[in-house]
Amino acid sequence: MAEGVISTRALIEAMLREDATIDGGELYAVAEALDMSDQQVRLAIKRLISEGRFTVTGRGRGAVLTATDATRAGIEPDRAHIRLAYAQDRGDAPWDGVWHLAGFAVPESEREARTVLRDAILALGGAPVQGGLYACAHAWEKRLRVAAGTAGADTYLTTLTSTDLTVGGDRGAAAARRLWPLDRLADGHRRLADRASRTLTRTPAAPHAERLALSIGLVAEFTRAHEPDPLLPPELLPEDWIGARARALAEQAWTALAAAEPESPVRLLRWFDAPLQPH
Repeated sequence: MAEGVISTRALIEAMLREDATIDGGELYAVAEALDMSDQQVRLAIKRLISEGRFTVTGRGRGAVLTATDATRAGIEPDRAHIRLAYAQDRGDAPWDGVWHLAGFAVPESEREARTVLRDAILALGGAPVQGGLYACAHAWEKRLRVAAGTAGADTYLTTLTSTDLTVGGDRGAAAARRLWPLDRLADGHRRLADRASRTLTRTPAAPHAERLALSIGLVAEFTRAHEPDPLLPPELLPEDWIGARARALAEQAWTALAAAEPESPVRLLRWFDAPLQPH
């Protein structure tokens, strides 16, 4: 069962249990289900230990890995992002019609700070409108100021809001199509929908190790689809947007996997419980 979007490091981190440990035997069994070799796993474990991310007692399949505090904090899902996605799908987060804009003009002498700030803006879902001006459909000012301060570029950042954004004569959903690569984002969600559908089909008859492998594959595909997704409000998306359908299938698949593994202490099976619930 080859899962090309999963790295060995991601596999190891995904196998973390509620007590912050990983069972070596279970880890190697799931790696086998993902067509990863024992050697791949051993090398990845060695690297993670050398980086101070895990400690280990025992050897091979009898080993127990323990995550350090920094590792535990760093591998949690972005629950706020997931919660917003599902809230929008349910109609619980209607768009207020406000565009959030950010502009900057960092001098060439501080180009490293400029690059850091631009990357932060893009990571927060911003799209370039024109040179040095970016748009987002969600409030992002606090996070932008933090990013600018971290980059040492806070004096160069300008933010404003508008309900009257026009891009080349286009407004609303038409403007969004010009600003964000919706076709590429849709492709990512189609892959997620396909993965979720396959997971639903295979879960009932799958043995324990394969169910964990299916869980890891599903979360990896969800992350792959959503990391570049600005989560535009439905008001700015095409009708019957594939992202909403993919998330609905993913939710069904997570529910099926968790129900099939009620006693498993692997945290991955419970990570998305809270974000999926209405608030």
